[in-house]
Amino acid sequence: MEPSTAVQNLVVMRHGDRMDVAVPMWLTHADRPWDPPLTDDGLIRAWTTGKRLRAIGFPIHRVIVSPFLRCLQTAREVVSALCAIVDDETQLLAMETSEGVAIDPSKVKVSIEYGLCEALCVEAIKPEYAPKDGIWFPDLSDLEAKLPIGTIDHSVDMVYKELPQWKETLACARSRYYAIFKDLANKFPHENLLLVTHGEGVGVSVSSFLKDAQVFEVEYCAYSHLQRPMSFDSSEVTETDFKVLTANGKTGVHFLESIDPKLLE
Repeated sequence: MEPSTAVQNLVVMRHGDRMDVAVPMWLTHADRPWDPPLTDDGLIRAWTTGKRLRAIGFPIHRVIVSPFLRCLQTAREVVSALCAIVDDETQLLAMETSEGVAIDPSKVKVSIEYGLCEALCVEAIKPEYAPKDGIWFPDLSDLEAKLPIGTIDHSVDMVYKELPQWKETLACARSRYYAIFKDLANKFPHENLLLVTHGEGVGVSVSSFLKDAQVFEVEYCAYSHLQRPMSFDSSEVTETDFKVLTANGKTGVHFLESIDPKLLE
């Protein structure tokens, strides 16, 4: 019998607009300055992107999220859009926010993954804003409470059982993102995944899978789309590397596929 073939889609998305960037004074009175929430505009942007992903052309089966608050809030809006119960899609498109939306939580499975967290380096987080006691987040149950009720898949174990070490290098963080993307894809090979993470991670999802690509900007709620063919039979899964389907700038990820040597002169 010939093995059947299918494709796996991987969408890697940045969170929405963060409060500390939009309102710098927020940092002066924040209890958790390393973990800013989304702005109102960020919530709306996440909701709007979720509606866009609902029409991406394939079902998203599983959403896996960084534990940072801005990513949890982004995922909440996106999952609400993906799971919204509406009479027709026109009704959903007319909804400017997720307020009052009814959802079917069985449509998408959601979980948190420490390996998707922000780069824990001084380039991403100023040392004076890092937690002095080393406690970055509350208990996992408190983080899960930020996500839509009924969507959490409690049967899933994280790939990273603990957070990366504070002051990891940026190079190590980039290697972590590359590894966790492949690990999660291989963990759920027959599902299409949405990974809600940080700008550096979205950049890695393009630069690591597209030869000579140089990512120079990742907008809020930008996302990349990767795809790989999967051949499988009853005993094993044969995988190939992902192909980047994202077009430069179309979904908020801006990159050069190759550098013209003349530009470096």
